[in-house]
Formats: sequence, C-alpha cells, structure tokens
Amino acid sequence: MPLTNFDALLKQVKEKPSRRLALAGAENAEALEAVARAQKENIAEATLFGSRGAIEKTATELKIDLSLFEVVETGNPADAAAELVGSGNAAAMMKGGIPTKQFLRAVLNEKYGLRTGRLLSHVMIAQLPAYHKLLFPTDAAMNIAPGLKEKTELIRNAVEVVRALGIEQPKVAVLAAVEKVNLPAMPATGDAAALAVMGRRGQLGNCLVDGPLALDNAISAQSAKIKKIKSDVAGDADILLCPDIEAANVLYKAFTYLASAKAGAVIVGAACPIILPSRADDSETKFLSIACALS
Repeated sequence: MPLTNFDALLKQVKEKPSRRLALAGAENAEALEAVARAQKENIAEATLFGSRGAIEKTATELKIDLSLFEVVETGNPADAAAELVGSGNAAAMMKGGIPTKQFLRAVLNEKYGLRTGRLLSHVMIAQLPAYHKLLFPTDAAMNIAPGLKEKTELIRNAVEVVRALGIEQPKVAVLAAVEKVNLPAMPATGDAAALAVMGRRGQLGNCLVDGPLALDNAISAQSAKIKKIKSDVAGDADILLCPDIEAANVLYKAFTYLASAKAGAVIVGAACPIILPSRADDSETKFLSIACALS
C-alpha cells in the first residue's frame, strides 16, 4: 500500500523503537532543532559532536534542554560521529555545521567501516500537493553523470529506501525527455530501455521498471492515456530515476520551491543511512530526513 504523505510515514516510524543518531557539527541551528524534535517525538536519541560552547549557545537560543542529549566535545566531529556509528553505537549519521567534504571524508574512511563497496546515492522523499503518494527522485546530490551500470545501482538503492517504508514492489520510472528510444541523440533513452528490460527479467530486485518516460507520463495517468502508453508504472511511479545530477537537482529544487513540496532525503549505500542536508534546508526538512533515515 502506498504511503500517501509524511504523516503516514511518521506514524509508521514512531511504531519502531527509537534509535541513536550521531550529529556531526551540532551547533547548526536547523540541524539541532530537527534532532531535538526527533528526540521529543521518540524517533531518535542523539549524540551531539562539536564545540560544546557553540552547541550550548545554539541550544540556548532555541530553548533546547541539552541535558537530554549526550554532548561530545571534539575538534573533528565528522570522524567522531563516524567512529560512533562504525562501532555499532549509533544507527545513522547526520551532517550539521561542517563542510560536506569533511563529512564525506569521514564516511569513506575505511577505518570506520562505513564503506560497503556499494555506490553511494541520494534519494529524495517528496510529498507534493498534486500527487497521490510520496515520490522518490534520485540522484540529486552524489552521482554526476551515471552510466548504465551506475543507474542499476541507483535503482537498487532507491528500491531499498522505498521497501524499508513498507512498499513491497516499488514502481520505477526511468526519466528522459521523450518516451521513445532516440539514439545517438538522447543516450538517456537507450539506458532507460535497457533498464526496463533488466527490470522485467528481475535483475533489479523486486520492483517494476519502465522507461524511457517523460515526467508527465511517469506521474500522470491522463498524460499516459493520451499518449497511448501502456505501462504498469506510467501515472503511478514511486521512484523517479533522473538521467543525471543536473536533471535531478533541478527537479528537487522545483519540487521544493515551486511545488510546495514537503521533503526529506537520505544517502544510501553505506553501512548506515547518511543524512546530508543542503545548507538551505530548513529544520522541518532535516527532521523529515531523520525520520526517513531511521525508518
């Protein structure tokens, strides 16, 4: 059964035991506020890494009681957080007020055991007023120009996220600008057709895959009907596989800024869920990302 909105997702997550989150750079106001809300709603317990003085200053400004958290003073919060997760004492890792490069360097450091050999990829979770269920676009932040091999891994990662939320057989729309293969002018259409065949043969896991599909056909049954597209995915997609990071990033920001989407996001492919929010994300987006990561 599809998850229609974040209220349903949060209800589902709250039925599970609370797990520990490692926040690297906890002086960031939006991140700290999100973590405090997650703890208050029994979604997560948290260990906060960074400058205790800076964290206390932010907590005071936000009227957050720091006695409810474990606070660890460290000059290298990313490594300290990665070590906690790698030791099995936290279930997920989140970036706060530190540079992305520093954060990812710790995630990829072999001594912490978070690398799995899988491709790391970004999955957005979006609730849109105009769509009947949650949508999961990928990959807006990690993989710049994925080839066919990388796209198979992007699908597997996104399917893992969606299935963790209880959707047993997600529908994957492989996006392009048109619905027909157009080679060599539009390489993404060839990849999409190949992925659709792989999906039908069961090579991509328990999911339905179709493409190439333009965005309108992926999310509008009426559009698919007008264009006479017969597909189990068209008009009812769960996952939107974008052709490259530029298309995915534009879609992510269009959903957020133009379509009034509620959104969260998670990085998958590591030994634990990774929360890597944008600097512009508000506390609600970061809170929803925590809920998705700990689902």
